[in-house]
Amino acid sequence: QVRLLESGGGLVQTGGSLRLSCAASGRAFSSYTMGWFRQVPGKEREFVAAISWGDGKAYYADSVKGRFTISRVNTETSAYLQMSSLKPEDSAVYYCAARWGAYVPGTGPDGMDFWGEGTLVTVAS
Repeated sequence: QVRLLESGGGLVQTGGSLRLSCAASGRAFSSYTMGWFRQVPGKEREFVAAISWGDGKAYYADSVKGRFTISRVNTETSAYLQMSSLKPEDSAVYYCAARWGAYVPGTGPDGMDFWGEGTLVTVAS
């Protein structure tokens, strides 16, 4: 069992930056792929970024590539999402998620095993 707690959301102006944090509790954190997803009301939860167990390779949605950076610190059992050049369309509830083992490209929300409760990001135009 892995418990996840997000923090760092808030209100930011267009072009600004935010850093989301995900604190994990549970065993074998380093054996989990960590991911970030986001959701706006009325839409499906969508993939944002993931960092794989093992090789630590990062994966990004096309919409955030070059602007967002995912990272993890296994000794701290934490994952992060550094968001820069934010746009109003980035406004959403952002969820941290974990999946046992390596990340499989294309994995959607159904492929993740554990979820946090989310943190709201609002980008003002």
